[in-house]
Amino acid sequence: MIFRLAFGSLVARALTVVMTILAIALSVALFLGVEKVRTGAKASFADTISGTDLIVGARSGSVQLLLYSVFRIGNATNNLTWESYQDIAGRPEVDWIVPISLGDSHRQFRVMGTSKAFFDRYKYRSGQSLAVENGAIMDDLFDAVIGADVAATLNYKVDDPIVVAHGLASFIEHEDQPFRVSGVLEKTGTPVDRTVIVSLEAIEAIHVDWNSGARIPGQSTPAEMIRQMELEPKAVTAALVGVKSRLQVFGLQRAINEYPEEPLLAILPGVALQELWQIVGIAETALVAVSGMVVVTALIGMMAMIFSSLNERRREMAILRAMGATPLTIVGLLVLEAALMAAIGALMGLALLYLSLIVAQPAVDAAFGLWLPIDAPSTRELWVLLGVVAAGAIVSMIPAFRAYRMSLADGMMVRI
Repeated sequence: MIFRLAFGSLVARALTVVMTILAIALSVALFLGVEKVRTGAKASFADTISGTDLIVGARSGSVQLLLYSVFRIGNATNNLTWESYQDIAGRPEVDWIVPISLGDSHRQFRVMGTSKAFFDRYKYRSGQSLAVENGAIMDDLFDAVIGADVAATLNYKVDDPIVVAHGLASFIEHEDQPFRVSGVLEKTGTPVDRTVIVSLEAIEAIHVDWNSGARIPGQSTPAEMIRQMELEPKAVTAALVGVKSRLQVFGLQRAINEYPEEPLLAILPGVALQELWQIVGIAETALVAVSGMVVVTALIGMMAMIFSSLNERRREMAILRAMGATPLTIVGLLVLEAALMAAIGALMGLALLYLSLIVAQPAVDAAFGLWLPIDAPSTRELWVLLGVVAAGAIVSMIPAFRAYRMSLADGMMVRI
């Protein structure tokens, strides 16, 4: 009986009820969307590199080393000498090691020097390997492989020329040693998409006529002569390391951190990522709090709507009391109406969230490299929906208690 009365009352006030439900739906979709983006961002960051046991670089901070070696953010304070790199590579615990050399750029995209092993050893999203969409891995000294974002932004294709600039914000270019695009990588959603990859020898080749970060005046070595040179690097920026046994990770990390020849730092990528999220945790909490306040605002709006309708419903309440309805029935009616609105709004918000994910997922992945998974609602999300329904019922008790106190005579009174 009370369910029929509640449903009929909602239908009779369809316009205001629909607007209230829509406000709740939008707020729930926003709250759950922020949660999806938050967890998706954390998962995307964590999936940027997988299968790498240690990252080695000059001693600095673990987060700083992670940012410049993996995410191409910031710069290294120092380099890792080639002798130290070879010493680490020769340790019995090391299964494989991949050097990384950073410092140059091409139209604001980072240029990274490495070995061909990078394309086999670098993994992302739980073990996926890099794949070439067009062309092939660099084979010539002046070949370059570019990420998907570089190709899309600069409209590059295989065999197009590339001129590397010295430094990250420099107008001085290595015009005398241009590169050729030998391959374009498939989209990965990682910083690799925004990277120009060349060989370590190529990094040395373009700096043959440079000394201490400046070009040697009047010196220009022909490319044919450079190809005949011994282009062994003097230093690299960092190195990705895989060990033969996970039990050896901490021992190798300690040995590198205590390396006597130069101050080095070895970090576990997963641990450094946790440190990074602790740093940004305050902003993350603030974002969740703001979206939560939007939900609270929508529920307060629903309470205000119920309050404003009480004057119009005084006669209805009086008739129900005259027909034998108890005060508890009046309170239950209003609480049930609010719970129904909150429940419908919560379900609509969930449906709106998944519809938005279906539409936005490819665009967000392409634009920001952020993968938002479309999966069944988590336990946390279900608790959020139940919390919205419970909160809707609770806030409705205030106007319900006022309706309970309205007297029969006041409800039947004819006001002029």
